[in-house]
Amino acid sequence: MSKAPETSAVVIGASGGIGGALETALSEEDAFHTVHGFARSRSGAQHLDLLDEGSIAAAAAHVASGPPPALVIVATGLLHASDKGPEKALRDLDPVWLAQVHAVNAIGPALVAKHFLPIMPRTGRAVFAALSARVGSISDNRLGGWHGYRASKAALNMLIRNLAIEERRRNDRAIVVALHPGTVDTGLSRPFQGNVPAGRLFTPDRAALQLLDVIEGLKVIDSGKLFDFEGKEVSP
Repeated sequence: MSKAPETSAVVIGASGGIGGALETALSEEDAFHTVHGFARSRSGAQHLDLLDEGSIAAAAAHVASGPPPALVIVATGLLHASDKGPEKALRDLDPVWLAQVHAVNAIGPALVAKHFLPIMPRTGRAVFAALSARVGSISDNRLGGWHGYRASKAALNMLIRNLAIEERRRNDRAIVVALHPGTVDTGLSRPFQGNVPAGRLFTPDRAALQLLDVIEGLKVIDSGKLFDFEGKEVSP
């Protein structure tokens, strides 16, 4: 039997709660020759800033020098920062904040795809996944508010669909998906955990394992869709 080709895994946002847990979990497995973790706060070859396309290109070039990445996970997101948070009403809209949220939640992952999808395998199973959110589902929106975050995640979900269609032409076994991790006990969700039902606030370690289980169960037909932490499809 021929030996399976060596591949690597990539985690973007590895300094965050979910990203760090994903990097650790993947490093503890024996599925990949190398696990690369990138973050804005890291230096050298591990530095990647979603707002700096040059750093994204440099990270992709670093990965391309070794085994090709069969798994790329973008585990980043922006919901609040300092005195800015999710808008409750139209009067709270701020164009600068809206642009920043879209830059991190939609444009950044798209630029990661621009530079990383071309270095992923051209044959065989390969998965590109980006963390999205159920609140980015238009059909599931019953409460309104959180304008920038909802809109940026909806934009990400559309970009994922577009990327999936294009990537299928390059590798018909590739899978490009968005993933909803649920509410995870990280800095992103901490101010908004008050109404989380019992048993639905996950530790980063549990969230990472749940997401990796979902990824493992994905099929080619799932490409372009959004799935939650239980592997259930979330309607656009």
